[in-house]
Amino acid sequence: MNTLDWILLGAFVTALAVLTRPMGAYLARVLDRQGRTGLEPVVGGIERWTYRLLRIDPDAEQGWKAYAGSLLTFSGVSAGLTFLLLRFQHLLPLNPAGLPGLSADLAFNTAVSFMTNTDWQAYAGESTMSHLSQMVALTFHNFTSAAVGIGVAAALVRGLTRSSATTLGNFWVDLTRITYHLLLPLSLVFALFLVSHGVIQNFDGPQTVTALDPAVTNRVVIPGGPVASQVAIKMLGTNGGGFFNANAAHPFENPDPLSNWVQMLSIFLIGSGLTHYLGRATRNPGHGWSVWGAMMLLFVAGVWACTTAESAGNPLHTPLGVAATDGHMEGKEVRFGIFGSALFACITSAASCGAVNAMHDSLSLGPVVEHFLRPLGRTF
Repeated sequence: MNTLDWILLGAFVTALAVLTRPMGAYLARVLDRQGRTGLEPVVGGIERWTYRLLRIDPDAEQGWKAYAGSLLTFSGVSAGLTFLLLRFQHLLPLNPAGLPGLSADLAFNTAVSFMTNTDWQAYAGESTMSHLSQMVALTFHNFTSAAVGIGVAAALVRGLTRSSATTLGNFWVDLTRITYHLLLPLSLVFALFLVSHGVIQNFDGPQTVTALDPAVTNRVVIPGGPVASQVAIKMLGTNGGGFFNANAAHPFENPDPLSNWVQMLSIFLIGSGLTHYLGRATRNPGHGWSVWGAMMLLFVAGVWACTTAESAGNPLHTPLGVAATDGHMEGKEVRFGIFGSALFACITSAASCGAVNAMHDSLSLGPVVEHFLRPLGRTF
């Protein structure tokens, strides 16, 4: 790593550290209602209406069996509805390209994958999913699977910090408050930022335009769709499933280095805040910062190893006379370069996110670092 790389990494770690404490404090207000979030005038009525609709007592808590049962019931029903929507998307609106319904196995795989926050994609989004499927089926799970994960983390912390209580909170209240007070507001602001940088957000169908270089091809098909709204929660919720097959390497999802920087920061934002939430819950802020520091130490080591390997290039190319003097650029976007690609790869792996801005099968030592960071991200 050169000096500029270290400066950029230091700026990233510093920005994350500065945001950790306020995010953790806000999470305490959302999860444990330790004060007002400030959004009650906007979402308070919707929150109360949701409780009445679902017949939920927001002040009643659940034991672990009831909490787990509610979680499994919600996840199973939502995955089933997603399966049906994907299977019959050809009969539903917002399908300007006239895409057919998904096969039963692909619809089932996608529904389960997004329900579990895995977001493994066995398809190219722009040529498989209608706008309705992207916006309702998949983006819905991007919100709910993230909310479920944050809620389970909060329930675990409650279980560890309550010495004699037999309850862990209320799953339905956690799901509602995390969605309304945390994920939706952050996603709205983030989506507007992405639109301002060129990420598309429309309901247009594919547009056919004349190519800049007719010697290569005469026509180019440019897809449209509600991209910014999906990318925002894809990153904030550490989901990873992209609107386009190229994910964050696509210029319509990630146009420039600044959007790349903010997307990387958003992947770590809530998870980093949860470490401070842990410290507040245990009444030992140092404990939370110790967890944060341990994760950051392993993360920085991974970034150093991955960037160093990619900057060195591939030694097998040297005898062939094709060795690059500026490192190994295979599978990377010129817009982001080696460090921007290596940093993104380590962030998405450490957070078990799955979003990519470079092709990870083209990395040299990168996959080794990723396989080291992924289980650690799940453990923490």
